[in-house]
Amino acid sequence: MEIRRVGSQPSGKGPSDYFTGTVRIDPLFEAADPGRGAGASVTFEPGARTAWHTHPHGQTLIVTAGAGRAQRWGGESEEIRTGDVVWSPPGEKHWQGAPPTTAMTHIAIQERLDGKAVEWLEHVSDEQYEG
Repeated sequence: MEIRRVGSQPSGKGPSDYFTGTVRIDPLFEAADPGRGAGASVTFEPGARTAWHTHPHGQTLIVTAGAGRAQRWGGESEEIRTGDVVWSPPGEKHWQGAPPTTAMTHIAIQERLDGKAVEWLEHVSDEQYEG
């Protein structure tokens, strides 16, 4: 058994290559081999969002504070709220983030395939975000 104490892992800033706006990432866990799971708490300031991306084994989001937005490629942007659980299946192109006026925090859980848990794609345009 291993207990990771709160605050034992440093927070990080969401890199501008993969995020628009101010995003804080707090790592929660990364399973040691042969495990594949990883999780983080991600906080999006108003207007912040991910780039389009996919996950080889899918992703589960648990919204823990505020309200946000999520969109799958070809679909409409949908509101997500505290307590909602969002599942994106393997390979589904999607993004998530905060609306223009409030922050949103979620826990993101995904599994690695060949050491990689996410495939980052192009940034979400302002037109797509506002859509």
